[in-house]
Amino acid sequence: MEQVDCIVAGAGVIGLAIARGLAAQGLDTLILEAADAIGTETSSRNSEVIHAGIHYPQGSLKGRLCVAGRDMLYRYAMERSIPHRRCGKLIVATDEAQEPVLATIRAGAAACDVADLRFLSVAEAQALEPALHCTKALLSPSTGIIDSHALMLTLLGDAEENGAMLSLNTRIVSGRIEPGQIVLQTTDTATGNGFEIATSRLVNAAGLGAVALAGALEGFDRRFLPTLRYAKGNYFSVAGRSPFSHLVYPVPEPGGLGVHLTFDLAGTARFGPDVEWTEVLDYRVDPARGERFYAAIRKYWPELADGSLQPAYSGIRPKLSGPGEANSDFVIQDASIHGIAGLVNLFGIESPGLTSSLAIAEHVTRIIVPARELTEVAAVS
Repeated sequence: MEQVDCIVAGAGVIGLAIARGLAAQGLDTLILEAADAIGTETSSRNSEVIHAGIHYPQGSLKGRLCVAGRDMLYRYAMERSIPHRRCGKLIVATDEAQEPVLATIRAGAAACDVADLRFLSVAEAQALEPALHCTKALLSPSTGIIDSHALMLTLLGDAEENGAMLSLNTRIVSGRIEPGQIVLQTTDTATGNGFEIATSRLVNAAGLGAVALAGALEGFDRRFLPTLRYAKGNYFSVAGRSPFSHLVYPVPEPGGLGVHLTFDLAGTARFGPDVEWTEVLDYRVDPARGERFYAAIRKYWPELADGSLQPAYSGIRPKLSGPGEANSDFVIQDASIHGIAGLVNLFGIESPGLTSSLAIAEHVTRIIVPARELTEVAAVS
């Protein structure tokens, strides 16, 4: 039976960032991914937004890791020439009744060390975005967009440069906790062949499959398994370049941030996501759902033409809260919680997971590698 220092389950942006961090500390790191390519689920099915850290409770993991991760991600993207743009975002009230919500958002952001938001009058907002309808707006200059696939390829390249290995088409079907190690049973999804591998450190970054993976580990206490819910978000696009140069967000709605306008680095506008609770991983977009988008979008972009929205893509967020419940925080479980040495579970890593990826990786690396050893590795690297 083969053995490696560390196994990272999942080759999305979180798993790749963590593998990069662990490999840089000299750990023999293996990334196991069930799909035939990296980042095929949540990591590539989102708005590709670099969030400023505005909407999260003070002291939450989401808030702390988003703010830290945002700055780390901008630096990393600049250093490694990863396509990105600090385009800014407008959060808009479309009637006077929504204006107090903007004040609440600004106060909450300031409590989370996001102090660069500023109010815009109608005239100021329309000077930036002539096509915009609003009664008041908040400008977030720290919000941006990034090419998520280029980011993941760069993270993988860094990890491999430090000796990490990636095994695609490799599904973890079960495992068992043994003294001093975790033994995993895997299956090659292309050939059906199986093999067994052991590690003293397992990082469960399997995203939508993270809860199921933890539940498949013999010896793991099921009391520490959260209930996972799937929140599908559908996106629609319009032909041509975006009518806006800033991202545009309405005030938040239950389960998400509302049907907002983003664009990719080529300037193509897209709208979404909505919130569609589901129990299956089905990424097909029902064109009929686009009819609900028109009214929401026209509140801030009245000129949206009939029939102009086309289905683009969808993503599914691994949520730990359900309909009508307050949004849950990231859950990062280590031995201090579940009692299993060397096991780190990451549950409910939804938005702002992309923005937080490097900060999450640093957080997990410090769990896996004690501070004393981090210093020693740094001294000889």
